[in-house]
Amino acid sequence: MDRTTIEDALFPDCPIRNILARIIDKWSLLVIYTLDRSGGRAVRFKELQREIPDISQKMLTVTLRTLEEDGYVMRKIYPEVPPRVEYSLTERARSLLPHINALLAWALENRDAIMSDRKAATANRLCGTGKQGDCGRR
Repeated sequence: MDRTTIEDALFPDCPIRNILARIIDKWSLLVIYTLDRSGGRAVRFKELQREIPDISQKMLTVTLRTLEEDGYVMRKIYPEVPPRVEYSLTERARSLLPHINALLAWALENRDAIMSDRKAATANRLCGTGKQGDCGRR
């Protein structure tokens, strides 16, 4: 999927598809959250990479570019050798933070129940009966 062109074929002006699809992916919210945790200071690329150890350099680059294109992240390049690049959140991203924090709170509140349901559904699929607990009775 081309991360820079997201349009719904039937509803090209749909704000859900065209706006949220670019921030509700595997990495964007985590990058925004990590930049927020910096306490408002600008963060260098390598520091972000250390804070999110399972993201590849390429994926972090793509994610930061996408967030910058949409106005969530500001990128500042310093004319030094080697070049220093720092990233920080824009006002747009800061206005999104209460919603991200609410989503995080909801996820923490419901995590145990969701994980339990997920485990039960997997066990049921593996049993082939659709009934919890029948696997060991055959």
